[in-house]
Amino acid sequence: MRITVDMNRCESHGQCVFAAPEIFSFDEDDRLVHDPAPAGALLGAAGKAAAVCPVRAVTVTPDA
Repeated sequence: MRITVDMNRCESHGQCVFAAPEIFSFDEDDRLVHDPAPAGALLGAAGKAAAVCPVRAVTVTPDA
């Protein structure tokens, strides 16, 4: 799977961090960081993170 975050759209609400801490976090400067290609077993968590983003900045593309 591939995860992208539109940083122009992201407002750092952190809902993705709560939904999928294995994939998303904040760095020491409070900037969102994420694993762009997490293990396939995390697809459900990634989808939940995308769904809870209030500004729809997170996109999950499953592997073909």
